[in-house]
Amino acid sequence: MKPRYSVVAPVYNEEELVNEFYRRVREVMEGLGSPWELVLIDDGCRDNSPALMDALHEQDPEHVVVLHFARNFGHQLAITAGMDHARGDAVTIIDSDLQDPPEVIAELIAKWREGYDIVYAVRSEREGETWFKLFTARLFYRIIQALTDVTIPMEAGDFRLLDRKALDTLCQMREQHRFVRAMVAWIGFRQVGVPYKRHARVAGETKYPFRKMFRLALDAITGFSLVPLKLATWSGALATGAGLLLALVLLILRLNGSAPLAGQGLTASLVLFMGGVQLLMLGILGEYVGRNYDEARGRPLYIIREIKRQAD
Repeated sequence: MKPRYSVVAPVYNEEELVNEFYRRVREVMEGLGSPWELVLIDDGCRDNSPALMDALHEQDPEHVVVLHFARNFGHQLAITAGMDHARGDAVTIIDSDLQDPPEVIAELIAKWREGYDIVYAVRSEREGETWFKLFTARLFYRIIQALTDVTIPMEAGDFRLLDRKALDTLCQMREQHRFVRAMVAWIGFRQVGVPYKRHARVAGETKYPFRKMFRLALDAITGFSLVPLKLATWSGALATGAGLLLALVLLILRLNGSAPLAGQGLTASLVLFMGGVQLLMLGILGEYVGRNYDEARGRPLYIIREIKRQAD
């Protein structure tokens, strides 16, 4: 039977939480009274999570679908694979670490029934987060809001529900470097937020340290904004103007017989400054060129080693 609701959940080294996550999702979905499925994506786990996921499929083949990646492809591509294989009319994306409570899924579905195409969960509280994590998260959103041409709701992550027509539109976007929440904002449709309290981790470790957050922000900026390229142009113009102005000042001082601003220190400083600006701009250009190269190669976004799904 075709499911009405799908729940997509990436899994990466969550052996301590997989069974509890399934139990809570099942409890919520059974209460809705409609056919449902849980799509678990094994993102190249290195612990016992894959075996536990397979056991859940054997235990509940009607509802549990398991996708095993050939290797670790990352959270955003795991989400993409789950969306590609979800069959429901309403598809909810949620992490399997239980920081996002599965019980909120029912609230998202209630809003969907009111006619909204996309319902995103907004973190009104964040338990167990350090001040550094909170600061960098807010900085992350503000930078993206300032530099990109999409509006991403503050404190909204990937936990959200998409109607089938919105999901099909999103699945047509096959870029390699993906930032799903920005892509969802870009496609439009009727969207609304639902506040919820995000819980602290009870086991395992975060899968989004600062390094990955920085990479995600870079993907968002280069995927949805040309501001960095314009920055290269502005910086070049500014550096050229400053150089001409400095040359003019030195010429006037020389003509007036004054001691010019000269010396090895000044020369070295100017060379280092200009060299730094040039390398920075080359780095920005390199990011865009590298992304174009990835797109031109046309490689698959992910590779699935095995799919466990009950035959229709």
